[in-house]
Amino acid sequence: MASQEKVEFSGGDSALTGNLFLPGGTGPAPGIVVAGTWTSVKEQMADRYAERLADRGFAALSFDFTGYGESEGEPRDYEAPELKVRDIHHAVTFLAGHSAVDATRLGALGVCAAAMYMSGNAVDDPRVRSLALVAPWLHDPEICREVYGGEEGVAGKLAEAARARTEYEATGVVEYVPVVSGSHLRAAMPFDIDFYLNPGRGGLAQWPNRFAVMEWREWLEYDSISLAPRLTQPVLLVHSEDAAIPDGARRFYAALPGPKEFLWIEGDQFAFYDQDPQVTTAVNAAAAHFTRTLPPE
Repeated sequence: MASQEKVEFSGGDSALTGNLFLPGGTGPAPGIVVAGTWTSVKEQMADRYAERLADRGFAALSFDFTGYGESEGEPRDYEAPELKVRDIHHAVTFLAGHSAVDATRLGALGVCAAAMYMSGNAVDDPRVRSLALVAPWLHDPEICREVYGGEEGVAGKLAEAARARTEYEATGVVEYVPVVSGSHLRAAMPFDIDFYLNPGRGGLAQWPNRFAVMEWREWLEYDSISLAPRLTQPVLLVHSEDAAIPDGARRFYAALPGPKEFLWIEGDQFAFYDQDPQVTTAVNAAAAHFTRTLPPE
C-alpha cells in the first residue's frame, strides 16, 4: 500500500511543495517525477498518476511549480515553460537525494503540457533515464498557428502579451484572464470544459482558473517538437486521435532517435486527466515502460 508525505524542496529562488508517494516494501525504489497540464496544480491530475505509480512499485513525486498552488514564487499562476523546465530539474535533484529512491533509476511522466517540460529537462539531464508522455500537448510555431488562428491570431496574442508585460514591469500588476470560460472571449481556452469547471473533477479550490496574459509569448514561442531529435532516452507516448493535437505527437515521435513506443487508445483529452479506462491504461503502460527501461543495476 502506497504512503504519501508532504515535502518541500528548493526551486532555486523559491521553495516548492510536493507530494511524495512511496511504495510499500523495503529498499530504494525507482523514482518518477510527475507533472500535469498547463496552469494546473498537483491535485488536479499529477497526484492521481503519482499515487497509482506508487501502487505499482515506484517512488513518485508530484509538485506545484513556482507560483502555483502551495509553492512559493511570484508572479502567481504564470505559465513560463523555461521556468517549469528548471523546476523539474530541481524536482529530479530532490528525488535523487531521497533515501527511499534509487538515484540510478529515475524517470519522468508528463501529462499534456508537462510532456513538453519533461522533454525540455530530459535533453540536458542524463539523470532522467526514461520518459512517459500521456495525452501529450507538443507544439511548435506551425502548430500554434493552426491552434490559435493563424498568423493573425498568434500576432494578436503576442501583442496582448507585450502590452501586459509592459504594464507588469511598470506597475507590478499582473493582468489575468480565465484559463477556461465559454463566456470570456479572451480566455486561454474559450470553452466551457467540464473537467476544469466541475468541482467534482478538476475545478478545485486550489486552482484559481486564471491565466497571466503576458505569458502568451513564452507559451507560443516554446518549440517542443525541436527537442525530439535530442532525446536519447526511451520514450513512451500514450495518446488518442480524439485528444489534443495528435499530429504534434506524431511529428515528435517520428523525430525521436532512441527507443520509442506509441500507444494509441480512445478518449478525449480530458479523460486522460481523471477518467477510466484512460488513466488506468496510461498508468499501466507507463509502469511497464519504466520497469523495462529502469532495471536495477
